[in-house]
Amino acid sequence: MVDVDKAVIARLKTHGDKYEILVDCDSALLFRQGKTADVSDVLASEKIFSDAKRGIVASQHRMSEIFGTEDHEEIAKIILKKGEIQVTAEHKGKEQDEKRRQIMAYIHRNGVDPKTHIPHPPQRLELAFEEAKIHIEEHKDAMEQIPDILKKLQVILPLKFERKQLSVIIPSQYAGKGYGAVKGYGHIMKEEWLNDGSWKGTVEIPAGMQTEMFEKLNSMTHGAVQIETLKIEKV
Repeated sequence: MVDVDKAVIARLKTHGDKYEILVDCDSALLFRQGKTADVSDVLASEKIFSDAKRGIVASQHRMSEIFGTEDHEEIAKIILKKGEIQVTAEHKGKEQDEKRRQIMAYIHRNGVDPKTHIPHPPQRLELAFEEAKIHIEEHKDAMEQIPDILKKLQVILPLKFERKQLSVIIPSQYAGKGYGAVKGYGHIMKEEWLNDGSWKGTVEIPAGMQTEMFEKLNSMTHGAVQIETLKIEKV
């Protein structure tokens, strides 16, 4: 059972009535997302309130009429799935940090310096975010915010999105592991096995991933991999 002192209110308004339960914020949101099934891990109290702050318990008879059950856990599940959950400042902060990480990872993966065609270091992106005073919006999905953020960043940082088509040849003794690595970085457009057992493929990847992929394959094959840029396309 959750600590009552740290609980927030989940509330459902229905049929002219209000029903409230005390819950752990993070666990309640995970329950709503289907990431946890045990409602007892969410609740700070088994009671269903009409006014949790004043400690007024909801009418059992009325709940039975509205929800079709007297089981408080079943009613709590309905409130969690259909109602409003108070979000703590701490949780909002975590969500914003996670969105910021997602956005920066996406830009680093897909964006490059137009002059060098390689990604900016993460530290440079961090600095550009600070200089551009990038604000992560609470109620918008991370990916939805990228176009506006890019406009602000490009005032400070030369940046464009590209995809590259690469020719990759992996010697036969490393082909199995190497193929798995290549597949993890992008889309294999075509492939063939050469007469000497080497694997050859044409791979499309986000431009920002080329250096990372090359370093991994180079290490895996002890420098025997061959990578050639065939085409660069703007995204």
